[in-house]
Amino acid sequence: MSDAASGAGKPARPSRGGARIAGGGLRLYKPGQGYYTRVGTAVGAGVLILAGAHFVFSQLGASIPQGTYTLPIQYGVSVGFILAMGGLLYWIVGINRKSNDFFIATEGEMKKVGWSSGQEVVRSTKVVIVSVILLGAFLFVVDLFFILFFSSIGVLEGYAGLEGLLGIGS
Repeated sequence: MSDAASGAGKPARPSRGGARIAGGGLRLYKPGQGYYTRVGTAVGAGVLILAGAHFVFSQLGASIPQGTYTLPIQYGVSVGFILAMGGLLYWIVGINRKSNDFFIATEGEMKKVGWSSGQEVVRSTKVVIVSVILLGAFLFVVDLFFILFFSSIGVLEGYAGLEGLLGIGS
């Protein structure tokens, strides 16, 4: 058989859904791009899937009458939930073109962000804490002023203890 008949001289056709992972049968759309956003999304969604499976397991235990088939039903439905949601997650994170283009674009934009240094973050945090304390103290003093003012003109009642505490009033 010649090379032309066997197709050895022709370039390989790219697969429709993306490239194949070496050694496996799972296809990924643009596998080298958007890696960290895909992995982060998959880990976060995986945690939510496991929490959902735990919720399904506990709800089935509370709603199914206790018998010989209770645990197999609970485990079966929970594992089915994990498999179905895992398949959906694989489709979203690995195959779907729109979501993967979004992940790739997100990772590209995150590389453009100018991140603050650790010292800048500490200084900014100190400024925020001091500002919040000063603003809280100022609002406390203004609130006391209004309480005393409205108590003295008779609009607000029941703050005689506050006036005694401050040493003013009757």
